Amino acid sequence: MAAVDIDVPVETEPQICNQEDLERLAESFKEQGNAYYSKKDYSQAFNYYTKAIDACPKNASYYGNRAATLMMLCRFREALEDSQQAVRLDDCFMKGHLREGKCHLSLGNAMAANHCFQKVLELEPSNREAQQEKNNAATLLEYQRMADFGFEKRDFRKVVYCMDRALALASACHRFKILKAECLALLGRYPEAQSVASDILRMDSTNADALYVRGLCLYYEDCIDKAVQFFVQALKMAPDHEKARLACRNAKALKAKKEEGNQAFKNNNYEAAYQLYTEALAIDPNNIKTNAKLYCNRATAGAKLKKVDQAIEDCTSAIKLDDTYIKAYLRRAQCYMDTEQYEEAVRDYEKVYQTEKTSDHKQMLKKAQMELKKSKRKDYYKVLGVGKNATEDEIKKAYRKRALMHHPDRHSSATPEVQKEEEKKFKEVGEAFTVLSDPKKKVRYDNGHDLEDDGCFDGGDFDANNIFRAFFGGHSGGFTFDSSPDSGPGNFFFQFG
Repeated sequence: MAAVDIDVPVETEPQICNQEDLERLAESFKEQGNAYYSKKDYSQAFNYYTKAIDACPKNASYYGNRAATLMMLCRFREALEDSQQAVRLDDCFMKGHLREGKCHLSLGNAMAANHCFQKVLELEPSNREAQQEKNNAATLLEYQRMADFGFEKRDFRKVVYCMDRALALASACHRFKILKAECLALLGRYPEAQSVASDILRMDSTNADALYVRGLCLYYEDCIDKAVQFFVQALKMAPDHEKARLACRNAKALKAKKEEGNQAFKNNNYEAAYQLYTEALAIDPNNIKTNAKLYCNRATAGAKLKKVDQAIEDCTSAIKLDDTYIKAYLRRAQCYMDTEQYEEAVRDYEKVYQTEKTSDHKQMLKKAQMELKKSKRKDYYKVLGVGKNATEDEIKKAYRKRALMHHPDRHSSATPEVQKEEEKKFKEVGEAFTVLSDPKKKVRYDNGHDLEDDGCFDGGDFDANNIFRAFFGGHSGGFTFDSSPDSGPGNFFFQFG
């Protein structure tokens, strides 16, 4: 039998003369609504239940049916209104109370939901569905309690965990979604947080909480100007939104203080820049990306002020906040180079080169590797006590001083242990002079070649005494050192054989 199409023009509908006819027509609409509901065509079911309500607006079951349909369409706020109207018309309408409770639960109002389910159990104590939903409401309350405690303790992962489980029971609760999104932003999971906020804004573009979270994500991604726009918009929608007001104030203050520090640095006022960056870091410890830049900026100012150890600490703090921050690795690597911590410098430059394989980064890495290799050899400059740019005369003077200081004859009366140590130092001084006084050897040494591998001091060819005698004129005799208390490195005289 073909279905009757009741969507006829108004002028062709039968004239309704009395209440009985209205009730009969309403029942017809309800039955058609039921048919569409059973076929899961909820939009059409909604239309026919609405017609039934229009015909008989005092019938509780019609509101109950439409509430059920709206719930299937996930329109829980409208469903809540219908179910509340149903129980206002009939306080003993058990399904109405049950649906009202489910709507409250889906919207995250566990206390109101619990009250509704309790009412159902008063009407029908054996109702298992009501008892289960009552348990769900209690569970939801517990997740809310745990989330509130977690947020207070800044345990944002726990809050996300609780909200995920709460949303399994309260899928339409924007408040839970916003709290989850806010915590995701505080955890640095910005794309996830933005996705949640954007979903809410698509449904409600005036939602101040979602606007705040969207701004928070931009703020934490160091897009401060755009973030401020969202905070301002949120405050227009909800002037008393305290979080949006605080975030807006922090964003503006952070931007101003950072720019002030940058300007001081450009003006070569490094002390002022260092202090301004320090003040900026105190504004909002949650802003990971901006604070990473501030730490790196302060490290740059610190390096200019010769606070190298503090600069290294600041770079490390920046990297802990953002382990992809190339500038922080480069700054720390340079500080390591300046303090001759070459292994650490190589490690940082390797990280940089793995991330960005540029020719400049490759050259930096090679230089650090060369300095590391050189640092593992004897440092002949340190042995002689001269700088790496020492002149030929400075090298000769340094050798004269050190050779006389450590000559074995000078320590002939010392203990065997001291004699052995001084003899070792005397030999090293000779090696250092042999290399640094020979232009070719010095160039190879400065370029990182291992001269021992080149055979410069192989076997028994090297003799520190021969170098000493050659330096002091090639005398075949020995030296006698004055052993008086006032004697110094230069107090000696030749004794010819």
